[in-house]
Amino acid sequence: MKIPVVTVLSLFFASNFSHNYAQVNDYPIQPISFTNVNVTGGFWRPRLESIATVTIPYAFKKCEETGRVNNFIYAAGIKEGKFQGDFGFDDSDVYKILEGASYSLMTQENPALRAYIDTLVSYIAGAQEEDGYLYTPWTLKANDYAEMTCCSYDESGERFINGRWSHELYNVGHMYEAAVAHYQATGAHNFLDIATKNADLIYQLCVIDNKPFYPGHQEIELGLVKLYRVTGKNRYLELAKLFLDRRGTGLTSYTNKGDDLINYDIYSQDHKPVIDQKEAMGHSVRAVYMYAAMADIAAITADKQYLAAIDQLWEDIVGKKMYITGGLGAGNGIEGFDKEYELPNDAYAETCAAIANVYWNHRMFLLHGDSKYIDVMERTLYNGLIAGLSMDGDLFFYPNPLVFDGKEDFNQGALCRSSWFNCSCCPSNLSRFVPSLAGYTYAIAGQNLFINLYMKNTSSIDMGNQKFTLTQSTDYPWSGNVVILVDDAPTNEVILNVRIPGWAQGTAVPSDLYKFTSKPGRKTEIKVNGEIVDYQIKNGYAPIAGNWRKGDRVEIEFPMKVYGIRSHPKVNANKGKQAYQRGPILFCAEGSDNHGHGPDLHVNGPSLKAEYQANFLNGVTVLKGTGSINKEKVPVKLIPYYSWSHREISPMAVWLGEE
Repeated sequence: MKIPVVTVLSLFFASNFSHNYAQVNDYPIQPISFTNVNVTGGFWRPRLESIATVTIPYAFKKCEETGRVNNFIYAAGIKEGKFQGDFGFDDSDVYKILEGASYSLMTQENPALRAYIDTLVSYIAGAQEEDGYLYTPWTLKANDYAEMTCCSYDESGERFINGRWSHELYNVGHMYEAAVAHYQATGAHNFLDIATKNADLIYQLCVIDNKPFYPGHQEIELGLVKLYRVTGKNRYLELAKLFLDRRGTGLTSYTNKGDDLINYDIYSQDHKPVIDQKEAMGHSVRAVYMYAAMADIAAITADKQYLAAIDQLWEDIVGKKMYITGGLGAGNGIEGFDKEYELPNDAYAETCAAIANVYWNHRMFLLHGDSKYIDVMERTLYNGLIAGLSMDGDLFFYPNPLVFDGKEDFNQGALCRSSWFNCSCCPSNLSRFVPSLAGYTYAIAGQNLFINLYMKNTSSIDMGNQKFTLTQSTDYPWSGNVVILVDDAPTNEVILNVRIPGWAQGTAVPSDLYKFTSKPGRKTEIKVNGEIVDYQIKNGYAPIAGNWRKGDRVEIEFPMKVYGIRSHPKVNANKGKQAYQRGPILFCAEGSDNHGHGPDLHVNGPSLKAEYQANFLNGVTVLKGTGSINKEKVPVKLIPYYSWSHREISPMAVWLGEE
């Protein structure tokens, strides 16, 4: 059968928009919920299982051991006790894990987990003040509250005074997201009612009473958008945009309590109005949460200024400030962005920043329909993000450096992976992100179905009033072969937009920051029912139109070439060095495989050959070849970057000398 070539659906925003958001728009492309995509095997299934059976229970246990749960119990008056912990944002860890646990309930029944969640929600309800305020450090303020790190107020002890350093609004943003997930999982309103009561208080204070505060650490904006979506109340969207629009206006003068070497306006993206920010600066997690929220607002309100700003910020990051792992944040002192092309390999690259990068790039795709955003998302997902979680699910990275000498203490007081952190935002963030991973696989716009990620799954997708049911089989990312079987299809024409990753076209990243050292191999081959498709790539997709029927078979074969990568010449840290990639996987040299050597290893790139080792590191493809150490010829073995630090402590490097 002849397969016609079609273009990707053109995208547009509605131009009319009023201040009360009466006109409801949204992303022109809509993601398919993870609840409609069942990951059945392959690379991601073991990680989904370990996050549900190991990470989430483990993280809850750690929250109990470290007093995070007790703080709610004490604030509720169930027991007497002082605030436990060093940080005002510790409340958010409980919320994030609750969000992940709720996602887990959506895919698998678990009465014991449901009962535990209900208990935690009852503690949270008890800790909430009568007017809706919820922040256990303030409620328990008699216990050395004023001296606590990162949540000091002025002597008045009032609420919402020093928003730069308190995490009241950051915490409740995570609470809103958890409450929405809980409502979607259970249908119960009890947690959602806590969230809306709190949001209504903040709306009253900020909008009705015109109190000038706004968050230091962005997050509440994302939670408010979710509240808006689930309740339909415009006030939450209005409040989210208000918080964004107040930044950089000098509206509130915060007390500078910290290192004088840090410009706190830049650190918290408060140096300019958000629409005037063209360069990514400051704390990377705060920044990218803000950019993701701006994308939500741009989609719903058709705000062209927001859209223009995040477009330029994306170009700045992808072109000058992103690690080859997809990690963000070069500066250890501020956990944030450095100057352009300043990308030292002892990177901070916080796991939370990688998660934020996935959130933002997915939203950018939903706005623009271009696969370059999915390319960045996939790079981050398989490298800079999943590296933060051990394969067994109970050890974590906070920073994710690209070089390690085997001796330096870099990971929040631990050499390599840690069982927990005093500041444990990363383990709790992984607990909520990974369970929803399958929701990044597919998206729709009208008659267009976008296939963005490749993983073994079955899916049921609503296309209008009809179902499109698919089974995807693949050993991706180790293999480039993907088979998609149609189990049920709509009666009308559907355009399958098959993503052709940038790496399969010979493009390392969608900028000149990193480039492959060799030309791409053969073109990706696509067959429908055994016949080769003559396609043209549009916005990174091969669009294939058809009136699909049960039993139709789409076969995709990506060329899995080993590429060398070089950095832009202005990245001084990588001069004379290459990194290596196959498919979406980035590789590194770990001392365990290379006679104790890593950073001082030189590699003969053309000699590297891929070999799948089923009984090594839970089954990985490795690259084997030759190289040298101090000019002495040696065999070389490279492993996936995400899998390093699963054995004895030894040196590691991503960027290696060229032999």
